[in-house]
Amino acid sequence: MPHPDPLLLIPGLNCTERAFVPLLPALWDQTSVGLVNHRRGDTMSAIAAAILAEAPPRFALLGFSMGGYIAFEILRQAPDRVTRLCCLATMARPDTVEQAENRRRMVALAEAGKFDSVAGANFPNTVHPDNAGDSQLKAAHLSMARATGAATYIAQQHAILGRTDSRPLLARISVPTAVIVGSADQVTGVDGAKEIAAAIPGAQLTVIEGAGHLVPLERPAETTTAIVEWLRA
Repeated sequence: MPHPDPLLLIPGLNCTERAFVPLLPALWDQTSVGLVNHRRGDTMSAIAAAILAEAPPRFALLGFSMGGYIAFEILRQAPDRVTRLCCLATMARPDTVEQAENRRRMVALAEAGKFDSVAGANFPNTVHPDNAGDSQLKAAHLSMARATGAATYIAQQHAILGRTDSRPLLARISVPTAVIVGSADQVTGVDGAKEIAAAIPGAQLTVIEGAGHLVPLERPAETTTAIVEWLRA
C-alpha cells in the first residue's frame, strides 16, 4: 500500500539528485518522491526556508549528509509538517575545530580556482576503503561535484560552518525516525549516527556493511531496504 505522504530527498554537499537514482524505483512503489533543490542560500536557515516554500503541506523527509543538517533545520522551522524522518549518513553535532579548519582550507582552495582538485582529493574519504579504486563511483562523485560547481560548494560550506548544534533538538523529535550509516563512514561517522539514534525516541539504527559515507551509491540495495522498512513501519 502506498505511503500517504510524499517523500522529499535532500542531497549532501557536492551531491546532486544522482546520489538517489539507484533508490528511486523501489521508493516510487511506496510513495511520490520529490528531489529538492538545496542549492539556494548560504545559511541553513535560508536553504531550509527555500525548500519549505515549495514543499507540500506535510511530507516525509530524508536528508543525506549535509541534507541531514538541512532536515534538522526544517524540523526547527516547521515541525508539524514533517511526518517521518530518515537521517542518512549525517550527524547532529557541530564540527570539531579540526573539521572546521579543514572546511575553511577546502573553501580557500575552491576560491583559488582549485575546485576540481578539492573534489578529487575528497573522494577516498567518502567511500569504504575497498571502494577507493572504484572508477565508476569516482566518476559519479566527480560528476556530481562538477554539476554543483565551486560557487555552490563554497556557499554550502559556509552554511555548514554556521549551522546550529542539533543535539538539543533530537529528544523533541516524535515522528518515526530511521538512522542509516555506512560501517566505514569517515565523514559523519558511525558514532554520529549512533548519537542521533540514541537521542530520538524510538529511532531505528541501521549500519550498512561495506559502505562508507557515499552509502546510497556504494550499497544501494541495502540502503533501499532500510528506507522502505522505515516508510512501511
